[in-house]
Amino acid sequence: MAVERLEEGLTFNPSPILLQDQSQVRAGGVVTTISKLTKTCVLRLTPDNLYFVLSGKVDNGGVGMWCELSQAKFFDEFQLEGVSAEANEICLELAPDNLSRALKTAQNAKTVKIKLTKKHCPCLTIAAELPTMSSASRVVTHDIPVDVIPKRLWNDFKEPSMPDFDVSIYMPPLKIMKNVVDRMKNLSNFLVIEANMNGEMNLKIETDLVSVATHFRDLGNPPWAGGDGSQAGANSQRDPEAMVQARVDVRKLQQFLMGQQFNPSKAMCNIVQNTIIHLILLYEDVSLQYFIPAVA
Repeated sequence: MAVERLEEGLTFNPSPILLQDQSQVRAGGVVTTISKLTKTCVLRLTPDNLYFVLSGKVDNGGVGMWCELSQAKFFDEFQLEGVSAEANEICLELAPDNLSRALKTAQNAKTVKIKLTKKHCPCLTIAAELPTMSSASRVVTHDIPVDVIPKRLWNDFKEPSMPDFDVSIYMPPLKIMKNVVDRMKNLSNFLVIEANMNGEMNLKIETDLVSVATHFRDLGNPPWAGGDGSQAGANSQRDPEAMVQARVDVRKLQQFLMGQQFNPSKAMCNIVQNTIIHLILLYEDVSLQYFIPAVA
């Protein structure tokens, strides 16, 4: 994929990037997850990584997302030429649902090629060579419209910093947590998540009419450390039994739990007291961060 300067910074080159065998299945799961979380996002391409970014204004009640994929783990060939040698990146806004549908048709393909093209508008063109009963090949092509993000706006799509959390904890099995949240959603629009550094997490609904809580024990706490080797954030001096909480929009948490499609090997939750929930999913060469602001 190659890029040069134009009115908004780009021209187009037919050099493709090729997905590895079976990588289209894993990539499809990741993109499907993202499509469940947001209608539009930014795809940021660099020589080493691909990022799906939702730069939500968390301070104003919006959610944020940062998903990182290592290109070497997904592509046999990857050619990228950015705006300049110093700014060797491409940023594109797209609808992840369109990309998800295209990758679903390519799950059993022999090869998948993705390239940036100029048609009636800028597009990500996905060409999937599908297996046939004869020697003739069958290629299915999808053109996904994209908007090119000018370089002056790139700073809006840099990696978010890790919140200075008060508690960090491993999450319970996401399917179990989803079932609990689904039931609680019928009782209130808001849910309280609280946890401590002793591996305990509670999900609570409190209204004038009802009070409901689900308790999880022995979840464990990630071994996060600061630069000096001590635990990051205020939790280094906190009583391990003391609970830290944040009250969030239950629909935003439900959307996150409904969306995940790639069965992470680790799922973590960082809480900044009454400020933000920072959720992290890790699976092999994929990481996804999701930020949900607290509400009063």
